[in-house]
Amino acid sequence: MADERTSDDRTGSNGSLLDHKVYIANDSNKEEEERNLWPRQLARKWITMLFMGSCLLYCTRMAMPICAVSMATTFHWSKIDSGLVLGGFLWGYCCTQILGGYASDKVGGERVLFMSVVSWALITAGTPLLAHLSSHTLVLMTMARFLMGLMQGVFFPSLASLCSQRVAEGERGFLMSTMSSGSQLGTLLAGGMGSLMLHQYGWESMFYCTGFLTGLWALIVWLCLLKGAEVAPRQIKTSYDPQWSLSRARWLSLLKKSSVWAMVFTHMCLASTCYTLLCWLPTYFKESFPHATGWAYNVIPWLVAIPSALAGGYISDFFINQGYSVALVRKTMQCFAMGAMSVFIVPLSGAVTFPTAVTFVSAAIGLSTFSSSGVGVNVQDLAPSCAGALYGFMNMFGAFMGLVLVSVSGYLIEVTQSWAIVFSLITLVNVAGLGIFIFFGDARRVDLEDYSPVIVI
Repeated sequence: MADERTSDDRTGSNGSLLDHKVYIANDSNKEEEERNLWPRQLARKWITMLFMGSCLLYCTRMAMPICAVSMATTFHWSKIDSGLVLGGFLWGYCCTQILGGYASDKVGGERVLFMSVVSWALITAGTPLLAHLSSHTLVLMTMARFLMGLMQGVFFPSLASLCSQRVAEGERGFLMSTMSSGSQLGTLLAGGMGSLMLHQYGWESMFYCTGFLTGLWALIVWLCLLKGAEVAPRQIKTSYDPQWSLSRARWLSLLKKSSVWAMVFTHMCLASTCYTLLCWLPTYFKESFPHATGWAYNVIPWLVAIPSALAGGYISDFFINQGYSVALVRKTMQCFAMGAMSVFIVPLSGAVTFPTAVTFVSAAIGLSTFSSSGVGVNVQDLAPSCAGALYGFMNMFGAFMGLVLVSVSGYLIEVTQSWAIVFSLITLVNVAGLGIFIFFGDARRVDLEDYSPVIVI
């Protein structure tokens, strides 16, 4: 059943397999790319630190959703007010996606990541101080979340750029899934810390603790990996595989491809539903099951998601290395991420017991991590030469749609006093995104098409 790769898959162009110029260009390209891969020992260090960085990113990101109920009680926020504060993160998150990816493609993602982490560590630790600075708490917290999103917006585009530049194709799925498992671990730790710290030390302690840990990560990375090291971006000297710029012609060429828009739309749908779940699940459990133990719903779903993410990455890379079509593997993983996930979301619209709700939410979140081996890594299949900028482009759409869906969900909950419509909306968005990706998604490289190389033999 294994599908053979087409000539487009292997060469990244429309050239004939009988054309020896294509082979010369491709061989030169391959040699340049291999020289830019991380050495084994350095790769292990960076992957370990990036895993921890993804973990801390979600620790700091989840601090506000976890503390939102306590803060709403303290500052007398309505559901609409809470939605504005939670949505403020996504406004900022939209703004720096393309810029972060483009900067990483040009100057290397390592230092871009470092600078962003330092920034959001300071913002997180300073959030409680801002909250008590004046009586305009709602405005200040929305601004703090906006700045947090602004700084965190460069992280995953930079990660996509690094993965494209420093990691071989057959290992990218597992790497991105490892980063996804780091994100789930961060959510898990945030939930566990929140359950322990909120009642004993107050909501402020959550921000102080996660901000301090993030600052410690940045210090270790600087001392062990960046200080005195020369981190250069990928330099492709052959004229066949250009380093892309943000020119109008280049973007128009990419945006004419149906596979690119299928990837963007699908990522937008899944990202928005995941943001909605991240922001509102703590409130859903708190209101629907007020006497339930907090750690159960703050910990168990993310505990399930960690091995699920790693398994998804391993499975996808295994089948690709066995010779199966990359497009088939990406679509299969996305079916689990959005289709099977929706199967477990639908029952939450009705009356369920607390153990059933935790089980279904855990299954849904665990399955959603398979997207890291689906549409999440598809950008590196389609356009590895500008993976950072393109990932930022689609993540910007995902963040904007997430902003809309989080805010709309808060309004619907406030008006209808029911969670059923929110879970139904999440299911509808997931099914729409999955259908588009199945019909129009692909994995053939498109960033070299319509490019005419000049090769002297």
